[in-house]
Amino acid sequence: MIKACIFDLDGVIVDTAHYHFLAWKRLADELNIPFTEHDNERLKGVSRRRSMEILLEIGGVSMEPARSNSLADRKNVWFVEYIEQMKADEIFPGVKSLVDQLVHAGIKVGLASSSKNAKTVIKLLGIEKMFEVVVDGNMVTNSKPDPEIFLMAAKLLGTEPTECVVFEDAEAGVEAALAAGMKCVGVGNAKQLYRANQTVPTTATFDIRDLQKL
Repeated sequence: MIKACIFDLDGVIVDTAHYHFLAWKRLADELNIPFTEHDNERLKGVSRRRSMEILLEIGGVSMEPARSNSLADRKNVWFVEYIEQMKADEIFPGVKSLVDQLVHAGIKVGLASSSKNAKTVIKLLGIEKMFEVVVDGNMVTNSKPDPEIFLMAAKLLGTEPTECVVFEDAEAGVEAALAAGMKCVGVGNAKQLYRANQTVPTTATFDIRDLQKL
């Protein structure tokens, strides 16, 4: 029986990918690395450090770890500046209603995001109280596709992994959910997220009656 739903943040609750893209693009331009929104798709669901490695791979650039880490941190400063301008209406339509339905049905709701800025984002959007538990990139050692973040969320929610459903929009996140022994609803491109147990075009289109079918 499903007792908990664990949501990723970016691409599932709100679209911060655009702000990530702007910050990474700004850094890429400084480094003379061509970087497109298509390239940005490769950074979804992975850690800041790994994202920096991918950016350097795209540009064929070698760099000392200390400088690489410093630049990744600078990118994050820019990202935070961008998201500080976010408004509550940037939450995807229907998400609050879905969470309300889950809570009414007695389903626990948690957030598990690789982003170290997740708590900042949900605070800016005024949705902290939507989630019983929030696990972000500051709380884990390994990023997705490692299942650590979802296993921690399940533990904090007081549920077994097999009692959880994860909502994810990234391939790495789907892999992490399945590796944790959880069911997964892929949000977005069905072909890209084919490993998920079910796919929906948007979070709000998920029908909670499908929970027990999973």
